[in-house]
Amino acid sequence: MSPVDADALAERLARCYSGAVFDALRERGITDGILPPAIRPLDPARTLAGPVFTMEGSRKSGLSDDESLLAWTGFLSRAPAGSVVVCRGNVDDLALMGELSAETLHHRGVRGYVTDGACRDADFILRLGFPVFCDGLTPRDIVGVWSPDAYDEPVVLGDTRVAPGDFLIADRDGGVVIPGANAAEVVAEVEAVMATENRVRTAILDGVSPEDAYRRYGRF
Repeated sequence: MSPVDADALAERLARCYSGAVFDALRERGITDGILPPAIRPLDPARTLAGPVFTMEGSRKSGLSDDESLLAWTGFLSRAPAGSVVVCRGNVDDLALMGELSAETLHHRGVRGYVTDGACRDADFILRLGFPVFCDGLTPRDIVGVWSPDAYDEPVVLGDTRVAPGDFLIADRDGGVVIPGANAAEVVAEVEAVMATENRVRTAILDGVSPEDAYRRYGRF
């Protein structure tokens, strides 16, 4: 998929919602793409969608402040525009995103950031409008204790595998990973489902019983 196609697909996916995406995947027999429920949005009003760029890191003993910050700024330089960064941090007590990093990624055209670690500087990031999904908040940062280990390789968040080329949508309800090979077809199916759901809604508001509306449109 070309970058232009990926950007267009990301924009279409951003107009969908996670529940409808999961339904479309379930109908294809794919039910293992849900991110852990503990990963929540800083701003529940924002939907994040796009192709993923993965990173994995870990805590390290003997890491200097300079080494950790050089490694982290290397990540910020590497994350590609148009992507959603998905970070497996392997820690739950460190902030793997903060205000200067969020502003840098936002300026570089990254769509948002998802991690199984924590975040800090939440008020600044909310004012910035950069979508961040994380599993908690803490003022403790990574300096001298954590650095990235790998980029653009499959990672696992909870029980969910996320691979380069996959697409992700995350909103107030949670996150769903779409296998890259199915992404274009799934988005088209979700768009069709949402149109049908609107017809079901209209029918019910016009007095059709929910059962008859379901029989008529095959959706609810």
